[in-house]
Amino acid sequence: METALTDSLGTFDENALYSLVRRETRDADEQAACLRDWDQVYEQLSPGQFEGRFMEIWFRGIQLFREVTNQSVHEEGMMRAGERVLGVPVAMEGQGYFCGRPISPDAIMTMRGGDELDFRAPEHFDIVAVSVPVDVLTRYTREIEHRDIEQELRDVAVVQATKAAVDEFRGFLLTALESVSRTPAMLQYPAMQKGLEHALLSSVVKAVGQTDDARSTASPTARHAIVSRAQEYMREHVEEPLTVEDLCRVLGVSRRTLQYSFQEVLQLNPVSYLRAMRLNGVRRMLKSADPQRHSVQDIAARWGFWHLSHFANDYRRMFGELPSETLRGSAHPARLV
Repeated sequence: METALTDSLGTFDENALYSLVRRETRDADEQAACLRDWDQVYEQLSPGQFEGRFMEIWFRGIQLFREVTNQSVHEEGMMRAGERVLGVPVAMEGQGYFCGRPISPDAIMTMRGGDELDFRAPEHFDIVAVSVPVDVLTRYTREIEHRDIEQELRDVAVVQATKAAVDEFRGFLLTALESVSRTPAMLQYPAMQKGLEHALLSSVVKAVGQTDDARSTASPTARHAIVSRAQEYMREHVEEPLTVEDLCRVLGVSRRTLQYSFQEVLQLNPVSYLRAMRLNGVRRMLKSADPQRHSVQDIAARWGFWHLSHFANDYRRMFGELPSETLRGSAHPARLV
């Protein structure tokens, strides 16, 4: 069985289920070497001692990373083949240029594997980005969103997005990176990897923009049938941490059609409905678990909850107690009176 890797020294294990890498650099060449499988050269442009930081989460071929440099740098080279990357500045001083286009703090930059990197980063530049396999992103958008995102991004280097969309994308990537870096061992669970992968893909699609979906105009009868089929599938897989993406693929409908159908029939969106089911699954597992051998963190990860503070808040709102209280109570089950 493959073993998970938490790596703070910078060596890569391609056979690992996941990896966490943190680095501090004192040279532009060291910084350029941080991203695995990227063929790039950094040239320092501004005078002074170079200082850089890098952190990366890697799993399922997905790279979620943050890079900080204090000096202005010219970056050129090639990103790894078969990937699509989207990045957004966290902080910057002055203006940068990406593939011949000026960028501001509210710019979303994107490249596809095989494209040439040509980027002048300004001083004190901080960027967070995600790189995903093109085939995974393409399949996701076609099956879940009924869109061709690669066609939409053809010849696009800087995505045209509203400030609100950029803020949401940046905030999500930072939250995901921070949450997983605190407890990277959660990525040993397949449900956790699937949940985070779907969340990242969804964030990329939202950042690129929305398009109208004709299938969302399904009749009331059709929407009721969609919800009924979804509920039947969920009952048949009650012990599995299903996602909205799973339902879209099984039912052959877009996310928007599923959303409208649930909202009309149940007055509840499918995300909330599935979250309630997964919370119930966690509760059942907590109630039967041995507190000496199992933790809330591990059980939550088995059900795909990657943001532990959000999970704890949702659990308490649903059941009126913290998950840790449920776990402790499993050692003292209720008795007849």
